[in-house]
Amino acid sequence: MMMVLLAVTHVHTQEPPTASVSPKDTIVYVGTYTGGKTNSQGIYGFKMQTGSTTLVPLGLVAETASPSYIEIDPDRGLLFAVNETEEFEGKPTGFVSAFSIDRKTGKLTLINRQPAEGKAPCHLALDKSRRNLIVANYTSGTVTVLPVAADGRLGAPSAVVKHSGSSVNTQRQAGPHAHCTTFDPAYGLLFVCDLGLDQVLAYELDSAKGTLTAHNPPSAAVKPGSGPRHMDFRPDGRFTYVLNELTSTVTTFAYDAKAGSLTERQTVSTLPPSFTGSNSGAEIVVHPSGKFVYSSNRGHNSVALFRIDPAQGTLTFVAAQDTGGRTPRNFAIDPTGRLLFAANQDSGTMMVFTIDQASGQLKASGAPVAVPAPVCVRFLPPRTGR
Repeated sequence: MMMVLLAVTHVHTQEPPTASVSPKDTIVYVGTYTGGKTNSQGIYGFKMQTGSTTLVPLGLVAETASPSYIEIDPDRGLLFAVNETEEFEGKPTGFVSAFSIDRKTGKLTLINRQPAEGKAPCHLALDKSRRNLIVANYTSGTVTVLPVAADGRLGAPSAVVKHSGSSVNTQRQAGPHAHCTTFDPAYGLLFVCDLGLDQVLAYELDSAKGTLTAHNPPSAAVKPGSGPRHMDFRPDGRFTYVLNELTSTVTTFAYDAKAGSLTERQTVSTLPPSFTGSNSGAEIVVHPSGKFVYSSNRGHNSVALFRIDPAQGTLTFVAAQDTGGRTPRNFAIDPTGRLLFAANQDSGTMMVFTIDQASGQLKASGAPVAVPAPVCVRFLPPRTGR
């Protein structure tokens, strides 16, 4: 979590060409931080032809405040964004925005906004029914459920859960800091990494009512001072991987879906042994094949690659790929599993890498693309059957 932006290189995006988006194109959306020393105005878009790695800029597709995490509902053509602020309409809360997507241009049209009922919302996830959007609020340590109508309109919060407690790092863990909302692959349970508590908390969602209930067991712990930030499951649901921001480590948990319990298997560093500088972890993603895990390092400025043991789920560090910029925050793997997009927040660039399907190794494809203060990357895949 980074509420105070570092100095950002002022990189202006190219003027977008006057070209429409083909049904065969993937649209790449990038959420950013606005304000401060950035020159960002909101969410930016690119189009990419099938089989290509060339990004064609669509420019600013929606002007909105600090959309630091975004999520897409491709079937309904909707995009949801947290607005990582601490005030909304005079109230001490951030907010969440819903947009409709124009598939011919990539432009976004605001549907409505709702308060997040917590300061600095930083992550969100749609449930399986797509009737609920679950939001993590970092500063407040709260988790909020927003109902979603068929047309994407957000309703008033149906539930707000407040975490409590602290951990050993007095500067970063004096109170709760909810940092992500992640469903298991079967959407059986919702898990929330709380950086301030050194816990991964488990909830049961009543989709019809939009309410959250603590599961039993209610949580799993990581080593004190680790600061769990994000997590991702292996596609088969047998294991999940938690990225710890404060110690730059990944903790592997075996997951018993029937019991809804997490059992720690291993914790490994995201950094090469030779690195001695300061660093913080940011994002973690399991490759769609289930063979590899990637995590980003802010400081070392790299994406780490781990190989997954098929049976045990444990990780072996393979390499750390330089991202060609400073402070890689979020990164994302495209729906085909062949490309990785790294958002370099403090250099105002995004780098595209090809993924070797056998080894998982990354190879830069072309030069970095200019995006002001990028922090989150998401995809609208091509339309099929047309």
